[in-house]
Amino acid sequence: MMKIFNEKQVWFVTGSQHLYGPKVLESVANNSEEIVAGLNAADSVSVTIANKGTVKTPDEILAVCQAANNDPDCIGLMLWMHTFSPAKMWIAGLTQLNKPFLHLHTQFNAALPWNDIDMDFMNLNQSAHGCREFGFIGTRLNIERKVVVGHWTDEQVHKDVDGWCRAAIGVDTGRKLKVARFGDNMRQVAVTEGNKVSAQIQFGYEVNAYGLGELSDVVNAVSEADVNCLLDEYATSYDMDSALLTNAELKKLMVQEARLELGMEAFLKSVNANAFTNTFENLTGLTNLPGLATQRLMGKGFGYGGEGDWKTAAMTHIVKTMGKGKPGGTSFMEDYTYNFGGKGQVLGAHMLEVCPSIAAAKPQLAIHRHTIGCQCDIPRLIFSGQSGEALNVSIIDLGNRFRMIVNIVDTVTPPQSLPHLPVAHALWEPQPNLNVAGAAWIHAGGAHHSVYSQAVSVATLADYAEILGIEMVVIDNNTNLRHFKQELRNNGMYYQR
Repeated sequence: MMKIFNEKQVWFVTGSQHLYGPKVLESVANNSEEIVAGLNAADSVSVTIANKGTVKTPDEILAVCQAANNDPDCIGLMLWMHTFSPAKMWIAGLTQLNKPFLHLHTQFNAALPWNDIDMDFMNLNQSAHGCREFGFIGTRLNIERKVVVGHWTDEQVHKDVDGWCRAAIGVDTGRKLKVARFGDNMRQVAVTEGNKVSAQIQFGYEVNAYGLGELSDVVNAVSEADVNCLLDEYATSYDMDSALLTNAELKKLMVQEARLELGMEAFLKSVNANAFTNTFENLTGLTNLPGLATQRLMGKGFGYGGEGDWKTAAMTHIVKTMGKGKPGGTSFMEDYTYNFGGKGQVLGAHMLEVCPSIAAAKPQLAIHRHTIGCQCDIPRLIFSGQSGEALNVSIIDLGNRFRMIVNIVDTVTPPQSLPHLPVAHALWEPQPNLNVAGAAWIHAGGAHHSVYSQAVSVATLADYAEILGIEMVVIDNNTNLRHFKQELRNNGMYYQR
């Protein structure tokens, strides 16, 4: 069965011991095979689960952990204790394991066979206490891990497993990610700065700078044939006035934007970068700040951060990858302006760069004047975001650690059409309300840029943060400002360890 992340695997490893004899171990192996087949048959599990057999000795456990470390397609392990597996056997393997693991606390049978149950059954089906023994050693070794409890056929178990698998995919993606920076951070801005070495140690991604001259050379080398082909794609993909391709002056602007898209994509692929930043303060050699070009690159999965915001660029790509195949999109976003009239709302947008994956309807392609930095007419997609629950995610550098701030929001349809707003946007009501959410976000140090997503869950982001060992705070309907501020203080003490 093809999975969304079919090229990656989670290794399923069963714990037992030789104490119970070959007949029990044969049953353990057969039961494990059936559980793996069941997980792979579940539509909601997006990663292939690979059965790596039963480990019964310290050497076998160490060997499978070392093998997982060295397999680039293995993003983590799922560990299950079918019988009692003395946990000292796991110390050598777990202390060397550098992949995340999920502890699946299940048992093969769902209901107890009341009329037939005997000690043979009890000895075979003793996950209830075998997993507790294993759980102790994880806690004793101070290893962060996911624990999923429930029968392996339950849909909620499948969803919990998949949420963790997507977090592990995000961690794996970050460890291989390269972010290309065209120009520096916006001058005098604090929150988009940060320590790139610390980020590479924590998240794994590289942040590399490239001169605008290098990019403009690639942009200028784009062929006319490729430009014309892309213009045809624009015409069929979006609502647009035909004059954009028939009027000579307007078509010139469209050609410039097509060159930027093709050139940037070619350059990013040439340096193996899946995320990028630029800044309107440094466009030397380019015709304009890329608008439509950046939106479409985000639509293809590239991460983006405005004004040199490399942390948000990286996280945009990571969240896009974690949300692959799920309904809803993910975009670079900014809290732009408030509606304090009636229920407090936030109108999110940016100068040009909002990803069409979040659009409620087919976007309009139009050309409007850009008035920040460069004064010129730029093609861009205009749309409103799809209504429904969403998340805003901000990664900030606090010097001694990184913090992830997450606000759950309820996106709504704008009450009017916003006929004079020439940029894509989303209107949302922050949970629990704008007053509390705005204060909590500011107390936490959240950036004005964020990753906006309707494709990932808080649980997946929590798993992601836990695997990486970073602080995470959530602003939602349960947020009490006094308690939230105390949580920040407590976290400050915890991360001073």
